[in-house]
Amino acid sequence: MPLVLPFPNIDPVLFSIDIGSFTFSLRWYALAYLAGLLIALRMMIGLMKKPALWLGNTAPMDPEKPESLLTWCVFGVILGGRLGFVIFYQPAYYLQNPGEILQVWNGGMSFHGGFIGVILATYFFARLHKVPLIQLADAVAIVAVPGLLLGRLANFINGELWGRTTDVSWAMVFPHGGPDPRHPSQLYQAGLEGLALLLILLYLAHRRGWLKTPGMITGMFFIGYGLARAFVENFREPDGQFITPENPAGHVIRLTSDLGFTMGQTLSLPMIAIGLGFWVYARRTAKT
Repeated sequence: MPLVLPFPNIDPVLFSIDIGSFTFSLRWYALAYLAGLLIALRMMIGLMKKPALWLGNTAPMDPEKPESLLTWCVFGVILGGRLGFVIFYQPAYYLQNPGEILQVWNGGMSFHGGFIGVILATYFFARLHKVPLIQLADAVAIVAVPGLLLGRLANFINGELWGRTTDVSWAMVFPHGGPDPRHPSQLYQAGLEGLALLLILLYLAHRRGWLKTPGMITGMFFIGYGLARAFVENFREPDGQFITPENPAGHVIRLTSDLGFTMGQTLSLPMIAIGLGFWVYARRTAKT
């Protein structure tokens, strides 16, 4: 058996409090969501307090408004993430069990669904409060990334969404992933979709002045996340419902018997195309 790293057996429950017959538990995953939202709020307020970063040296909204936007985005993440999981990953099951669709506590959230939820929340917030939509999208693109980083770290702590089997020296045996060593793909995603993308966006916003060209930061977010997710899917265990003896790689779009795209890659390709569209729009607008 190849050398493997020990999995840090961290309890997914941070702490529990018994209140009579009721037990309140705070899980690392919930804490990641909460911390990601609070960090996003502080970052958004900070961006709005720096008018020099923006087109015309004017921030798109007052520093007091991000708290209201946060509420909209919370609902967008929860509803979009859950409905995205239902529609993209297990539609047949939930058609037979519709009463379980809203049972978020049983697990099952989709990043791409949550992302669509945030897009819709941002759109309607901008329309209601008369905030420039593209500039607001640029701000949201930056502040959303820390939540991605923390969420993937929480996936790792939970020992879920593990990687494909491998013989690399940093492989791990996950508690619920069987006896075979696997890629710690959650950490790959945290590093690429989270930390690396955050550093790139912050550099482009603060050092390269990309917030002065509305749409550039949003385009980079779409492209950066799409490429990172599509790449890591090569190391991540595909969703079980797509795996068959004839299709062990879990491809939902099969090009040949050995080549194809997983669901994560299939959903990421449109993100890359949308990101390129934002770039084209931004550069043309800047020239007019």
